This record gives sequence, C-alpha cells and structure tokens, in this order.
Amino acid sequence: MNAPARVLVIGGYGNFGSYVARALATDASIRLLIGGRSQTKADAFVATLAPAVPAEAHALDIDGDIAARLAAIRPDLVIHTTGPFQHQSYVVAEAAIACGAHYLDLADARAFVAGIGALDTDAQAAGVAVIAGASSVPCLSSAIVDHYLPDFTQIKAIRYGITAAQQTNRGLATTTAILSYVGKPFAAWRKGKPWPVHGWQGTHAVRYPDLGRRLFGDCDIPDLELFPQRYPGVEQVRFSAGHEIALLHLGTWGLSWLVRLGLIRHLDRHAEALLKLAFCFDRLGHARSGMHMRLDGTGHDGAPLTRRFFLVARSGHGPYIPCMPAILLAKRLAAGEAIAPGARPCLDLIDLDTYLGALEGLDIEVWR
Repeated sequence: MNAPARVLVIGGYGNFGSYVARALATDASIRLLIGGRSQTKADAFVATLAPAVPAEAHALDIDGDIAARLAAIRPDLVIHTTGPFQHQSYVVAEAAIACGAHYLDLADARAFVAGIGALDTDAQAAGVAVIAGASSVPCLSSAIVDHYLPDFTQIKAIRYGITAAQQTNRGLATTTAILSYVGKPFAAWRKGKPWPVHGWQGTHAVRYPDLGRRLFGDCDIPDLELFPQRYPGVEQVRFSAGHEIALLHLGTWGLSWLVRLGLIRHLDRHAEALLKLAFCFDRLGHARSGMHMRLDGTGHDGAPLTRRFFLVARSGHGPYIPCMPAILLAKRLAAGEAIAPGARPCLDLIDLDTYLGALEGLDIEVWR
C-alpha cells in the first residue's frame, strides 16, 4: 500500500485555505500539512480536524526562506492559498519545483496566472505539474464556455461576473487584491482588441434567479489575457464583480474615481480599514452569492445565439466554489492520477459537469 501523499496547504488555517484543508482532511490517501506564519495558529487549526491520516502543522513564511522550509517539510504537493497574488513572484512555485513537488494555487492575479508558463521548462525537467489559477477564474469560467462552445459556430461575446455575499468569510488578502486595481486602468477585450477600462467602473446591473438585481463593475482577471487567445474571433470578454449591498458597491465605485483622478494613489493600503467598515453592514445582507455568464454568437443555423448560466450559493457556501479546483486536483494526484508535467494556467483540467458534481450536497443551485 502506498504511503499517503504529503499535501501542504500554505495558508491552511486562513480564509480559503481552511476550506481546502477541511475538504482534504477526510481523504485517506492524503497526509495534510497545514502551513502558515504562526505555529500556534497552525497547531490550533489541526486540533479542530478529524483527519483520516494524522495531520501536521508547520510554521513557514513565503517571504522568508521558503525553499529551505519546503525541502525540510518534503511535500508531494504544495497548494498555495496565501494572497494577494498581484505583487507576488513565483518564489513558492519555484521552491516546490526545486523539491520535486507538484504545485497548485488559487491566484486570480492576471499577470501571475497568465505568465506561469515561464516556469514550464523547469517544471517539465522536474516532472511536476505547476498549475496557476485553480479557482473560479480561469478554471470554472473556461469550463462554462467550453461546455457551450459546441452550440456555436462563433462566440462573439463572453460577459460574466461574480456577486459576493455580505455575510461570508471575507479575508484581508482578497480585499487587498480587489482594491489593488479599483480605479486603476487595465485592458479588457472589446471590438476584438485590447480596450482601456478602469477597475470597478462601467457600472451595470444583472438580475439573478433568487438573488434579484445586483450591481457590477469591471475587474481585472487572468481571463482577459487568456480568453482572446483561447477563443479566436471573440470580440468581447468582460468580467465584473460586485457587492451584495448596493450602497457598498456604489461606495467602492466612488473610491474608484478618487483613484482615477489621482486623489488616492494606492487604495489597497487602506484595505484593513475598509474591510472593517464593510463588516458593519453585515446585518443588512445575506449569505447568498452568485456567478453568471452570458455567451453571444452565431449558431449552426447562422442565426444569433445566446446561452446563459447562473449559479447561486446560499448558506455561506460560496467560498467552496473557488476552492473546488484545488480540492479536485489534489485528490487526483493523491490517488495516483497523472497530470502532465509543466507550468500552465488551470485550463482543460476540470470540465463543467465534474465541477458542478463536486458541489453537490452544498446549498448551491444552477440554472442553465
């Protein structure tokens, strides 16, 4: 019988890391390793688990000598959940490659995910898979497009977004990541070419089943770089996100103008204060979040064709959605299933039916 795979979750007691860790703890083919800056917090989190195989707690710092720590811990797989990734280098992935471990992350930073191929030669030489963006984007978003792609002769527009639940676990890293581009210019994809937009502007509303009308603003994600190459001929790729509470959304929109006008240079430096302020509105919101996508193009009969997809998470189960790719891929690797070595974004690894099937049993509903 093979020894359980040593799976290290960096940030394992944190916001998303804890969801990943709890989902993997019951797998008898995995020895869970919880890593973070605080040994005390890692120990305390491990004590809350009832793992199938005894878990371990390890103190490590991605800003320290991470290569030496991984060499000492000896993981077979590293799952990196400690954001924000917008200003991170590939030091953790490089350390995983150096010790012969596979690597997954939950990054949603455009340059980080789109550029992970820079490690491809080293990853192939080490015989390990290095997968960036094992999360809602680009994994789930591309799986939705791929599911409907056979219905079209040509997809012309991909418009989609994520609406948050007010009453949910909101970490400082996620808040910092979003605020890093609020009011800042970036290139979306419109009229078949890069198109300048500003973070959290372009306000528009989408009406969801069950959730009603939610507001959205433009956000910068890896898909804006990846999808124009992946789906040739697409004329528009637009991703947006929004708060559940309209007042909070419009407040962030107002802050985006202060950044755009140069009155505030770095909004992410105020992330902690703004996150605390947002918590004050929790009693006005709910634990319901969602994701939508609209695809427009031409059908096989030559007529215009539209496909719509809605996903609604209740009971605070929304965070399981971005965590699911890392959970599924970790279980595959631990079971001995091969994933081709090399470094690449998380595309073509999980199809939509598999993804949605893994969410069964949660308070999540899909309309498609």
